[in-house]
Amino acid sequence: MLYDDAFLARLEDGLRSALPTWNIDKTSDLSLLTISENATFLVDDAKAGRRLILRVHRPAYHSDDEIVSELEWIEALRAAGIIATPAPIHAADGQLLASFFDGETHRNAVAFEFMSGKAPDEAGDLTRWYGHLGEISARLHAHSRAWSPPKDFTRKTWTFDTIIGPNAYWGDWRAALGLDATGRAILERVAAQLHRETAAFGTAPDRFGLIHADMRAANLLVDGDRLGVIDFDDCGFSWFAYDFAASISFMETEPFIPDLTAAWLEGYARVAPLDPEQAAALPMLVMLRRMQLTAWIASHSETPTAQSMGPAYTAGTVDLADRYLAADFLKGVA
Repeated sequence: MLYDDAFLARLEDGLRSALPTWNIDKTSDLSLLTISENATFLVDDAKAGRRLILRVHRPAYHSDDEIVSELEWIEALRAAGIIATPAPIHAADGQLLASFFDGETHRNAVAFEFMSGKAPDEAGDLTRWYGHLGEISARLHAHSRAWSPPKDFTRKTWTFDTIIGPNAYWGDWRAALGLDATGRAILERVAAQLHRETAAFGTAPDRFGLIHADMRAANLLVDGDRLGVIDFDDCGFSWFAYDFAASISFMETEPFIPDLTAAWLEGYARVAPLDPEQAAALPMLVMLRRMQLTAWIASHSETPTAQSMGPAYTAGTVDLADRYLAADFLKGVA
């Protein structure tokens, strides 16, 4: 298990020793916020009167260049006023990426400004906020189409092959917790259909480019009228409409999803209407994302999110797949 108590204690000790990397006093309060793909800490630097977020990267997932590229895109989005998102904090040596030794291995870490707020599902009126999210997504996608990345910019590409295909970054969905032979047969049918459909949909520049890829409620922060977006760790090249699919992660079977879909599309249209072919692809991409998350839960079973979902999430995936095969999912909302 990667993130057991002993490992987290060692990780925190290593990170504390590295605090001067960002000109933070070693005696500052340091607390674990979340464990997901990475471990995220809050540091309260009372002497400097500031709070920062430190993200310690899971080993062997992103390369150094990929991490730096993520931060470069965030800086470009902030400079253009596209999105409200925390600024990356440069280390004392001016670099965006830092590393430290945790007692056994070297770990990559990055720092961000602290952003106030709470997730929109906790703030209430989720449908309203998904309208705002649609606007944000449209602005982000317009920026992506027009932006010229720096030399050596590199991020992962999310297609069928790397989402649930033979080179899936998050593991094989067939390892899903509690998946029986009947469920596997249904998901095999859906996977084959998604393979055909995504190939037919294609990756033309009007529909495929650099996206956030994880604007789910847990990565949104509401403060007053502001909707902030955090955690670009999964950003990469994929279908623009996949940003909606990712935004309803872990909620796909909830009865309010058609309302969120309609709100997102309406918000998007306030900036630039999503063309009908891309809107019609939303169910396909939601099903693709659901199968990806089903694999993620199996391959990240040590995380609190995976432990809270377990076999019940797999059962929900099979049910959603049944509905997808019957063309009875998100019917009529696109």
